[in-house]
Amino acid sequence: MPNVVILGSTGSIGTQTLDVIRHLPGYTVLGLSAGSNKELLRKQIAEFKPQYACINCPESAKALSEEFSIPVYSDLVSLEAMVSDPRCDVAVVAVVGAVGLKPTLAALEAGKRVALANKETLVAGGHLMMKYQSQIVPIDSEHSALWHCFYGRDRKHISKIILTASGGPFRTYQGSLADVTIEQALAHPNWDMGGKISIDSATLMNKGLEVIEAHWLFNFPYTHIEVVVHPESIVHSMIQLNDGSLIAHLGVADMRLPIQYALTYPEVVSSPVERLDLAKVGTLSFEEVDVERFPALKLAYRAGQAGGDQPVALNAANEEAVSAFLAGKLRFTDIPKLVEEVMETFHGKSFPTLEQILAIDSEARIRAKEWIG
Repeated sequence: MPNVVILGSTGSIGTQTLDVIRHLPGYTVLGLSAGSNKELLRKQIAEFKPQYACINCPESAKALSEEFSIPVYSDLVSLEAMVSDPRCDVAVVAVVGAVGLKPTLAALEAGKRVALANKETLVAGGHLMMKYQSQIVPIDSEHSALWHCFYGRDRKHISKIILTASGGPFRTYQGSLADVTIEQALAHPNWDMGGKISIDSATLMNKGLEVIEAHWLFNFPYTHIEVVVHPESIVHSMIQLNDGSLIAHLGVADMRLPIQYALTYPEVVSSPVERLDLAKVGTLSFEEVDVERFPALKLAYRAGQAGGDQPVALNAANEEAVSAFLAGKLRFTDIPKLVEEVMETFHGKSFPTLEQILAIDSEARIRAKEWIG
C-alpha cells in the first residue's frame, strides 16, 4: 500500500493528485503541506487523515495540530523530513518555485520515487539530480507524454524531442501585449493552473522551462529539442525517430492522467478521466512559435545552453518578475526584459553546488527587485 507525501497539496496539482488518490485503491496519504490555505488544508486533513502536515504559518500550524492531534509543522526544513520519512514511498513535489529544490533532493537522497511537478528544481539544479534520474517520474503533461513515447525504446533510435505548446491566451491576440491585464494573462484557454504557471504559459516561459527539464530528464542536447504550437492541447509531446517518422502521445487536457502515471509507473491503470474522442476533436493544428513576440522561450534556450548559473538566474528573475506583474508593478512585456537583464549579470559557476545555487538564486532575486524598484 504505497504511502504518498504531497508537497503543495492545496495548489492545482496537489488537489488533482488527491482526486487521483480517491480513485486509486490502496494508496494512502502520509503527509500534506500547504503554503497559506489553511481552510483547504483543514478539509484535506479531515478527509485523508495524514500522519502529519505542514503549513507556512505558525499560528495555523498550531491550530490544526490541536484540532486533529497530529504534528503540523510550519518550517521549510520539515518538508525535507516529511519526504525522507522511511514510511514514505512516493513524494509528490508540487510546490511552485525554487523552494522545491531542497526537499526534492532530500527525497531522492532517501531513495524515494519523486513525482515531480516542480519545473524549477530541474531548471536550477538539474545537474545535481541526474545521479537519481531513475527515481524521478515527471508530472508535467509534456514530459509524462515523452515518458510514454520513450518507454521500451532504444534512445539511439530517437533523433528529436518535440514539445507542444498551447500558445497561451495571447496566441492570436491582436493588441499590444504591453497593455494586457492580469486577468487576461491568467485566462489560459485549455488548462486550469495556478497563477504563476498561468503567467509563465502566457509568456511561453513555461515552455522554456520545460525545454530545460527535457534536456535533463531525457539527456538530449538543446539542438534536438523543438517546440511547436498546438492550440488544441491534444498532442502532448512527440518524438522523431531516425527515419523521420513521428510517435505522438495524445490525450484529453486533464492533468490527472500524468499525475496518475507518475504514481503508478510503470503500471498504466484505469482512470476516471474522460476518453479522447478524435471524431469529436475533428482537427489538430500546429504552428511555429513566434519567438520575437514571445522572447522568453529564446531566453530559456540561451540559459540552458550556457548552463551553470544562467538557468538559476533565469528562474529566480522570472519568479520575481511574475510576482511583480501579478501585483501590478510590471507590464506583461517587462517580464522577459527583466529576466534578460538579470541573466546578463551572471557568467560564473559552471556546475554550482546546492549552496551556490541557493546563493545565486538569492542574488538574482535581489537584482530583479532592484530592477523592479
